[in-house]
Amino acid sequence: MSKIQIKKGDTVIVIRGKDKGKTGKVLRVFPDEQRVIVEKVNFVKEFIRRDRSRNIQGGIMEKEAPIHVSNVMLFCGECNRGVRIKKKILEDGSKIRVCHRCEASLERMR
Repeated sequence: MSKIQIKKGDTVIVIRGKDKGKTGKVLRVFPDEQRVIVEKVNFVKEFIRRDRSRNIQGGIMEKEAPIHVSNVMLFCGECNRGVRIKKKILEDGSKIRVCHRCEASLERMR
């Protein structure tokens, strides 16, 4: 199994499926299952049973479901599109992810 190049907090664009073309931030990554949860993408309905002991009102709730990693690409703000990435080693020896097309850094500022 290959390593996932997408991390929590990255901006990605959906390239396949019912939400094709939507962009969002990665909320959670499941590396064992090769899936990610993207903000405001792949909504599913969840039916919640009423529980009086915990004061929960029943009903239908919508939440994000996991989407496979192969259906998303990292979004480059410089190119304004989904791009492949490559690794670049800096002078201090640290590795960063850069856009394959425009060489812009895809690391988020901490």
